[in-house]
Amino acid sequence: MTTLDPEKQKQAKQYARIRRRLWLVDTVFSALYFLAWIYFGWSITLRDWLAGIQHGGIPKVSSSSLHLLDRYFYGSSMFANPWLLVPAFVAVFGGIFFILNLPLGYYSGFVLPHRFGQSNQTLKGWITDQLKGLAVGLPLGLIVIEFMYLALRSAGDLWWLWAAAGLLVFNVLLINLAPILIMPLFNTYVPLGDEHRDLADRLLKLAERANTKVSGVFKFDMSKRTKSANAALTGIGNTRRIILGDTLINEFSPDEVETVLAHELGHHVNRDIPVLVTFGILSTTLGLYLASLGLNWAIDQFGFLSPADVAALPALGLIFGAYDLLTMPLNNAVSRWRENMADDYALNSTGKKEAFASAFTRLANQNLGDVDPEKWVVFMFYSHPPLGERIAKANTWK
Repeated sequence: MTTLDPEKQKQAKQYARIRRRLWLVDTVFSALYFLAWIYFGWSITLRDWLAGIQHGGIPKVSSSSLHLLDRYFYGSSMFANPWLLVPAFVAVFGGIFFILNLPLGYYSGFVLPHRFGQSNQTLKGWITDQLKGLAVGLPLGLIVIEFMYLALRSAGDLWWLWAAAGLLVFNVLLINLAPILIMPLFNTYVPLGDEHRDLADRLLKLAERANTKVSGVFKFDMSKRTKSANAALTGIGNTRRIILGDTLINEFSPDEVETVLAHELGHHVNRDIPVLVTFGILSTTLGLYLASLGLNWAIDQFGFLSPADVAALPALGLIFGAYDLLTMPLNNAVSRWRENMADDYALNSTGKKEAFASAFTRLANQNLGDVDPEKWVVFMFYSHPPLGERIAKANTWK
């Protein structure tokens, strides 16, 4: 039976404390950056410069006349077209933010994990991952922003409803396509070989008992970045597959791996993807509606042309950021509820409470997971139940 390492727990608490402080610094810096662009009028200046428009020559339009906005975006610049203006604005605004935030990202994403022995990644590997992330994230982000501004220009006061519908379709497509198009860009996935045939057969039978069709069991090279361990059930429909980090396969017993995967299968059995997608889209719809109210207020306060004015993008981002911050405890509470249900399924379906407790004890040691965080920390930051609670549940399970 694996036992908790007291020294690892001391490190886990320190690691978690530093990460929370870095999160706070990042949150405050982001808010100040967005506020500066709004308060000092930099976003309007950038819009005018990109669109080739002279100051003072742009009439103000009401939210009921959003379709008229396009006629004001004509000037000597190629970015006078709103379809080009939006990505150009995002490139400058986002590019400056990325550069200014890079030292913090480097420390939190590379230096700190190495300091606590959680990372195996080389600096070259970290830089490569950042570039890949930009190459994937920028096009996807621009698709979302362009669609949102299309809704802003075309749908009048109900733009927020159309934007929510578009985000729902986008998220469903992303869940389906990410395992086969995006995830292989960052890791190599290979079917479990003959040396792990017994484990693969055991996991496939576990999936069959859960009435979950999977395309196979795959191993990925998690160890090239981290010493942490994990497993997942990714994709939906024909893209659904079981993936196991090589760190999990190498460090955990077959019974422990089975209980970890049983937890992941519990999410499928409990229909957590549709439940969480539905909850997420309802929350996003409310956030978009509140954003529409906030943008209407910002027009009068800061001189934006209309909600569809690209110069108002920092205001839109600030409103979304504040909303996400305020709803984070609720989102985490819903997530913990579903994670608890998945734990119950794992314990019931495998009947291996000792292996479950041992697996999560090993995860606490290997991933530097704090088993006994403060209640306010759980309330604010934890999307999963604390590891200590999960281990105690397994030890007392009947």
